[in-house]
Amino acid sequence: MPTESSVIEALQPVQDPELNRSVVDLQMVKSVSVNDHLVRVTVAMPSPEYPLRTELRDRVQAAVSAVPGVGSVAVDLAVMSEDEQKALVARLQPAGDGGARENPFLTARTRVLAVASGKGGVGKSSVTTNLSIALAQAGYSVAAVDADVWGFSMPRMLGIDRPPVVIDTLIVPPSAHGVKLVSMGFFAREDQPVIWRGPMLHKALEQFLTDVWWGEPQFLVVDMPPGTGDVALSMAQFLPRAEVVVVTTPQPAAQKVAQRAAYMAQKVNLTVTGVIENMSWFRADDGKAYEIFGSGGGRELADTLGVPLLGQVPLVPELREGGDVGRPIMVSDPDSEASKVFTEIARRLYEDLAPRRVYRSELKII
Repeated sequence: MPTESSVIEALQPVQDPELNRSVVDLQMVKSVSVNDHLVRVTVAMPSPEYPLRTELRDRVQAAVSAVPGVGSVAVDLAVMSEDEQKALVARLQPAGDGGARENPFLTARTRVLAVASGKGGVGKSSVTTNLSIALAQAGYSVAAVDADVWGFSMPRMLGIDRPPVVIDTLIVPPSAHGVKLVSMGFFAREDQPVIWRGPMLHKALEQFLTDVWWGEPQFLVVDMPPGTGDVALSMAQFLPRAEVVVVTTPQPAAQKVAQRAAYMAQKVNLTVTGVIENMSWFRADDGKAYEIFGSGGGRELADTLGVPLLGQVPLVPELREGGDVGRPIMVSDPDSEASKVFTEIARRLYEDLAPRRVYRSELKII
């Protein structure tokens, strides 16, 4: 006969699909009753607008059904009270000494990649999106911040059409294709302009990092706004260990503008890790590569900065179309020429260009 303890033991490895932690450790299992071979489990969801309730119920039901002696399972879903939500948030992301949440990326072992460009129109967001997916497909836990506050586009590109879950005051980011995402696009309509001054932008970006349950991903990829303005300065302050990856196009004029973004990163003591050249060529039906936007800009910029040219991404209509409809080319056509370039760029970042320094969060300078 099943017992309450055997059911709880079976539920221990079951993870909440949003928080990726054990439902037992999160104290989401409110009650277990065993009546002969019938087991009834009540699970409290962390939010009334919980989008993955069906998956949560299925996971619990599957785990309990596997317990020897169980004939049938009934799973009831409830909602945590406000006090229970506050307690859950305190367990997930405890506040610091001053009562405010701390920026987890100041001490976490997460590797931060800031994808930057000197100007808009070079495909920086599509590069960020597909590079993030390439890292996730390589087996890494990946999060992304769409810090392009005025030109947010990553929710559409990733195909995310629902807002984040909010538990008390903690934001749980939605994910797609293995990438968790926070973006201004979750808080403003696509046709709504963001008319903010520097302090408001600074505060919004701070909240993107401190008030979000990231769960210490292995990579955080940041889609930086083009140029060298307030947002770039704020991100340098919030993420002092970020590595900057500069996106440019082949034409020399674009390369000169991108160079300013790289020099700005160096001015604020950020490391420039490499250059990605986008729209490098268009391969026609005859198999020939046509360099529509010229050639050499990416290589020249990389040589000027003394960093590697990580890769040259071809101009592919499917890459643009996939971004418009939420089907990134890394997912829709992983064997395409462009996808193979993104896969190789990701490999170079996590293999060839892995940082040599080891950060130990328990070591502090007093």
